[in-house]
Amino acid sequence: MSNLRYGFKTTLEGISYHSAVERVTDEHKKEGFGILTETDVKVTLKKKLDVDFRRHVILGACNLDLAHRALGAEPHIGLRVPCNVVVQETPDGGDIVSIADPRAMIALVDNADVTPVAEEAETRRRRVIDAITSEEKR
Repeated sequence: MSNLRYGFKTTLEGISYHSAVERVTDEHKKEGFGILTETDVKVTLKKKLDVDFRRHVILGACNLDLAHRALGAEPHIGLRVPCNVVVQETPDGGDIVSIADPRAMIALVDNADVTPVAEEAETRRRRVIDAITSEEKR
């Protein structure tokens, strides 16, 4: 796993793209996150711009308990959620999984009451990427 300024990522080798998406979805479920949206970037770019693009999906993940707590603390927090996850193919056949860091997503929010929620979300999402990475090494 490596860190981005606004998230964290890992590269998966030796599994299919669809298996990577399934693994990401399953590990999020274990941490209480559902997938609310799924944007297939490859299909959308082909349909709207008639361009070819690698397989790339943006998943909008949400833990309803955490979302409810955040909305209770900050009524406009919906501008910063759901927490996105990206699964995309690499040119050499692997897949990169990147997960938005909830604390980075709320960095612009001037309300300290949402910080504990973001910290809990970050802990859960780091467990997701750790599980994906450790499963990869088996």
